Amino acid sequence: MLDSASGPDPDVVVVMGVSGSGKTTVAKGLATVLGWEFAEGDAFHPEANVEKMRSGTPLTDEDRWPWLEAIGAWISDKEGRGESAVVTCSALRRVYRDLLCEGRPHVRFLHVTAESDVIRDRMEHRPGHYMPPSLLPSQLATLEPLGADEPGVTITNEGSAAQVLNRALAALGHRKEHA
Repeated sequence: MLDSASGPDPDVVVVMGVSGSGKTTVAKGLATVLGWEFAEGDAFHPEANVEKMRSGTPLTDEDRWPWLEAIGAWISDKEGRGESAVVTCSALRRVYRDLLCEGRPHVRFLHVTAESDVIRDRMEHRPGHYMPPSLLPSQLATLEPLGADEPGVTITNEGSAAQVLNRALAALGHRKEHA
């Protein structure tokens, strides 16, 4: 059983951070526990973006705008239906997060952080992902942490998946009720 501080309004959580920080694992865990729909932000990338990243070329802002707009449209659809949801999106810069929030009052961010050597190790050992570890430095250089005036919280991805999920739930104002 879950208890939520969000009330009857939809709650849309964008799980953000650099590639390899654990966004997908955290977001899937949240969606499962909360019973919300989950979307993988990478699925919204045009094929040209995927090919560019696969080849080791960082995306430009011009590459990212259509991707961010597609994620924003998905969020708008969820809000319009009154549905809570969770989506992953690196959302590395403030301007990207501003775009995701624009006209979407129920969006908030969960920034998942980890040490860069831990992230690099994860990236080197995860099978089947197009993002090469060589792009981590450009992601870290682009990252603008959440500002105090932005809707969201930051957690560290330390410990077991269950510990990180519990930390995320608590930071977002959700808790598991024990029977």
